[in-house]
Amino acid sequence: MSVHEPAAALSPLIAAFHARSPIRAWSLIVTIYGDAVVPRGGELWLGTLSAILEPMGIDDRLVRTAMSRLASEGWLERTRIGRKSYYRLSENGQRAFADATRRIYFAAPQSWKGDWRIAVLTATGEIRAAQRDMLREQGFGQLSPTVFLAPATAAGDLFSGNTAAYSGIVWLDASGSSGDALLLAGEAFNLSAVADGYRRFLAQFYEFEATCAASGNLSDLDRLLARILLIHEFRRLVLRDPLLPDALLPSDWPGHAARALAARLYGYLVEGSERWLDHHAERSDGALPPPDETFSKRFHDLIADQDDAAE
Repeated sequence: MSVHEPAAALSPLIAAFHARSPIRAWSLIVTIYGDAVVPRGGELWLGTLSAILEPMGIDDRLVRTAMSRLASEGWLERTRIGRKSYYRLSENGQRAFADATRRIYFAAPQSWKGDWRIAVLTATGEIRAAQRDMLREQGFGQLSPTVFLAPATAAGDLFSGNTAAYSGIVWLDASGSSGDALLLAGEAFNLSAVADGYRRFLAQFYEFEATCAASGNLSDLDRLLARILLIHEFRRLVLRDPLLPDALLPSDWPGHAARALAARLYGYLVEGSERWLDHHAERSDGALPPPDETFSKRFHDLIADQDDAAE
């Protein structure tokens, strides 16, 4: 069977993926599962995955190596039926995808009243290292090796569970001027690096959008490939974004424009890409089921706003 030749509009996106060294096929597979497979039951035949990845220049050998890695690290579980292999998310994988899905497709602006929660680490060694990781996962930024802070909204329900993990941390509450708040946020969360990533995303996908507008419709498979590359790039950025309240962001923050562009392109690509999955994707008991009820709500507010503006 011949390999699909992607439309010319996709060439810069595929080239940008391959420009990173080494090629992280496993990371792209994580994107495919999170974006397209999880809403349809979470299981996919290896042959379907190869049919998606081969047009991107990722051969079957690299796909199999990546799947073995993801299975050995506990992300995926394999089922064999005859000579076919099917992979589905493990329980740990499902939990990780649930948090990523919320941040990618459903992140909403947070309100903030000017209060901070500050964590000062007094533990040492492995305990301190573990607490740093825990605080970052909870939305805290780092001001120094022992001082972390977060807007009060991000700290949220941090202290409602078992407090044993927080032994060796001194907690402080603070507030200050809006100028001080912007300075602290910029230092603690490395916003300049996040902003640079969003600007690169905007340049790349504005060009893709313009090319699509000029060259006509994409095939269903091309739409799936473009959707995967779109979400792969956006996912890499948004999972590093602390998603701070607007009051803590620069006035020209590019993350808002990047999310709007991602939503607009997703709306353009999703119908055809889902049609390809309907007709070609396979799991162990046959065709994939339809997407779950949350799927249609992805980027819902942004897509709805764009539709209203177009009328």
